[in-house]
Amino acid sequence: MRNIMDFTDAEWSLAVADLTIMQIQSLKLDVAHLTQEAEKEIQIIREWQDRQLLPILKEVEYLERKLHDFITLKDAKTIELAHGVLKLHKKPDRVEIADMDLFLKSATPEMITIVPEQIKPDLNKIKAFIKSQYIPEGVEIIPGEREFSYKIKEHKNERKEKTGSSVESADADRIAF
Repeated sequence: MRNIMDFTDAEWSLAVADLTIMQIQSLKLDVAHLTQEAEKEIQIIREWQDRQLLPILKEVEYLERKLHDFITLKDAKTIELAHGVLKLHKKPDRVEIADMDLFLKSATPEMITIVPEQIKPDLNKIKAFIKSQYIPEGVEIIPGEREFSYKIKEHKNERKEKTGSSVESADADRIAF
């Protein structure tokens, strides 16, 4: 059987055009089949990776808890070590508007930012107001929690290792839980 590519322009006919469409359809089915097979293989590899990573990540979490317990036991905010720095610091308090209508009834002009067609609380100004006076109605204070983090120092002539929180950080800081 001749390949479609072998026909000259003069030899093209409705039959040849139909065979060409049939060949394109067959090739597209091949592409779809190969794509499905590749997706299956990728899924197998991802599952294998998950199985390999799980015990490693559990060990990292365990060791992070041990470091957190250690700095808590030492009652220190920062501990410098040869291979890294441990830190335990309090995150700042957050202000959250629990009831917007109730808040707007008692809010002063300093506590809001007026955007055309929109009234929006200015959380920084509300926070400053609370420190100097009282908590306006409809506002909740969410106390800052203590946060443990560590930084791994990079040494020359060693393999570089960076850790990070759920968002990778360029300076190798690690915030644990």
